[in-house]
Amino acid sequence: MGLLDWLRRPPPAVSEALWGRTLHGLPFLDALAVDEKKALKSLVEAFLAEKEFSAAGGLELSDEICVSIAAQGCLPILELGLSAYRSWVGIVVYPDEFVVPRRIEDEDGVVHEYDDVLSGEAWQGGPLIISWQDAAMAGDGYNVVIHEFAHKLDMLNGEADGLPALHSGLTAAAWAAVFDPAYADFCARVDAGEDTFIDPYASSDPAEFFAVASEHFFETPDVLADEYPDLYALFMRYYRQDPLTRLTKASTAPSTAAG
Repeated sequence: MGLLDWLRRPPPAVSEALWGRTLHGLPFLDALAVDEKKALKSLVEAFLAEKEFSAAGGLELSDEICVSIAAQGCLPILELGLSAYRSWVGIVVYPDEFVVPRRIEDEDGVVHEYDDVLSGEAWQGGPLIISWQDAAMAGDGYNVVIHEFAHKLDMLNGEADGLPALHSGLTAAAWAAVFDPAYADFCARVDAGEDTFIDPYASSDPAEFFAVASEHFFETPDVLADEYPDLYALFMRYYRQDPLTRLTKASTAPSTAAG
């Protein structure tokens, strides 16, 4: 098979059975409207055709793993398009948390080496690494997949700094006017020892605040909207989605049963 033949291959089809199981297991995806679910499925299939999954640490990849990660990772770009993930290809999946050796030099020139235990990591221009055990914990404001994919959005215009590449509906000044005060306030609350609903890890730096806030935006939007309503509104403009309204409608919709 030649390169052009490979490029002309249609995206792999995700079976309706697998798609249904994936949505059912992730309530924040199951809350999507019918047309949104169709659009997400098409996006996931295109994503799977473009990206390369590989396993590490003895994990055996399955369609369930790949589709689940792709579905969660594509939710943030549902209205942005696959080109938002154009700068990278690989996704490495570990069965559990993984260890990354670190080597840093402090201000005095002393080199420190240590092992960092992680549930996920996104590399600038390189692969995205995910712990499947952590990915399977999605659904209650903790979502390692959305977190790492948010970092990839942040890295599209350079190093991760909490300012992703903005579309025409937003300016850097408008972003900073809302994002920076929210981040400063959150850091002050954490420093004061407040027990916050949002993971204190978000105070590490602006990039982590963006990634953690994105987790809440899609999974527990009520938390973000209550804590930082202006930031929620900013994320609505950036992601072009309103998860709070979406989940509210889903929770109040009458249930149907098949006999």
